[in-house]
Amino acid sequence: MANENYPYEIKVVELKGTTHKLPVIVRIGPKGYVIHEKFKHAAADVYNMEVRSSDVFVASFPRSGTTWTQEMVWLIVSDFDYERALNIPLTERYAFFEFFSSFDDGIKMKLLDANKDDEAKIKEIELIFKPATEILETTPSPRFIKTHLPLSLMPRKALEAKVVYVARDPRDAIVSLYLLVNSMRHMKLEDDFKTFWNTFVNNLQPWTPYFDHVKEAWEKRDHPNMLFLFYEDMRKDLPSVVRRVSDFFGKKYNEEEIARLCDHLSFDNFEKNSSVNFDLMKELGFMDADKPFIRKGKSGVWRDYFDEEMTAESDKWIEENLRDTDLRYPSMQ
Repeated sequence: MANENYPYEIKVVELKGTTHKLPVIVRIGPKGYVIHEKFKHAAADVYNMEVRSSDVFVASFPRSGTTWTQEMVWLIVSDFDYERALNIPLTERYAFFEFFSSFDDGIKMKLLDANKDDEAKIKEIELIFKPATEILETTPSPRFIKTHLPLSLMPRKALEAKVVYVARDPRDAIVSLYLLVNSMRHMKLEDDFKTFWNTFVNNLQPWTPYFDHVKEAWEKRDHPNMLFLFYEDMRKDLPSVVRRVSDFFGKKYNEEEIARLCDHLSFDNFEKNSSVNFDLMKELGFMDADKPFIRKGKSGVWRDYFDEEMTAESDKWIEENLRDTDLRYPSMQ
């Protein structure tokens, strides 16, 4: 289905012969991006959203360092307002375009029932299931927006604002995504990791195809309103990346201020920071309380999960997809 307000065809796909927990998905546009089925009701609203020049988008394929980048960007733009950063959850500081569509109405009813005696939690659940475009209409500037949508499915005028895109070695990203999905109470997989990997490379997981997603942003990396980051560079030399992000937003900070931000963003501090660790989601019953949202964030962890067959397959998959581009990952050089 396509309409005059939306340039892409949206095809509903029912997955068969898989234990995938999301049996109905949609494929959007010529690249066939996979999105949860409910997103079809919001696709045109997102694409046609009125963009303000002061808007800040943080975009990525899932588990590519998004949360880490969000916190860094928010603090840099907000002149290091640590008090607000520590007291207002990241999920409230950023609107997340497609999050509401990731869960079906049955899950919403279960969560509402489980929290029926707590008005504050019911209010939070209703807010989570509200389309971000509606929330953003009344959000004061600067508005901070998170998305895992590829650039072509984001607001068509997104690059009239600032867009920070972060990419990560896809093998590490998919391991992290697998572990995250298995921490979500209503989305646990019956599949083992190898099966999950196969659905990923065969473009059956939400937000795939992975390389098309990254290449869209890479092709715009020289646009004055696009900043393309690699997660591995953040791991290797965070102060340098902080300076790049600061320059991108026209901010000038001294070495002491940069050092303090890097300490705030260090994984030892980050994993203890309840504002970024999805503690609210655990309280509401979305996630297992004993499963961390923020992991150690190491690079190369995929080697602990890939057998020889998967490693050979991933080498071929990466080579084929990088053949027609100068995109190169720091971890692969």
